[in-house]
Amino acid sequence: MLTRYKRPNEKIAMGLLSFMPKERDFKHLKKTMELYNEHADWRLFLWKSGDSYVGAIGIHIEDAENFTVQHITVIPSFRGEGIGHMMVARVEKLMDNRKALATEETKPFMMKCKV
Repeated sequence: MLTRYKRPNEKIAMGLLSFMPKERDFKHLKKTMELYNEHADWRLFLWKSGDSYVGAIGIHIEDAENFTVQHITVIPSFRGEGIGHMMVARVEKLMDNRKALATEETKPFMMKCKV
């Protein structure tokens, strides 16, 4: 189930985002969390499986036509179950008619989702 990130879940979100290579540096990760906490056009969603959060997808809404998937991660023990694909599909649905773009870091995974 996809849920919108809220500040009480900050530590969980940081733990999930830390699986992304660029977010392993704590200072960089804190700056990333500031974007999601302070800017309305940066949105972070968490994927819950049972009682646990196992994935995260973060987007930046560029304009009325596009949004960019900035972050997408799933706990290693849950990978290969289609959670990443489901997160992308749910976010695309939430963003209505906006086109999903990718960063260099998220592009390889996003290409898999379009196959």
